[in-house]
Amino acid sequence: MDTTQSEALTAMVAVIGLFLFMTLPALIGIAHERRTDRQIRRAEAANVAAERGDAPAATRPAGGRPAKGAAPRRTARAA
Repeated sequence: MDTTQSEALTAMVAVIGLFLFMTLPALIGIAHERRTDRQIRRAEAANVAAERGDAPAATRPAGGRPAKGAAPRRTARAA
């Protein structure tokens, strides 16, 4: 490999490195947003299931009824 090829290789590696350096925060942000959206969808589905009364058995008290003296769940709704 002569000098011209090694300089071209060094320049190409530098450009690829700068490209990754510039895009990595955006890719991390996209992954974080997808995880957050997945958690929101899961929470909304659990909330809908709880309102309908068909929540999974693990989230319901024994007997399938709310505990005595338990306050009803109230969720905020846009007016």
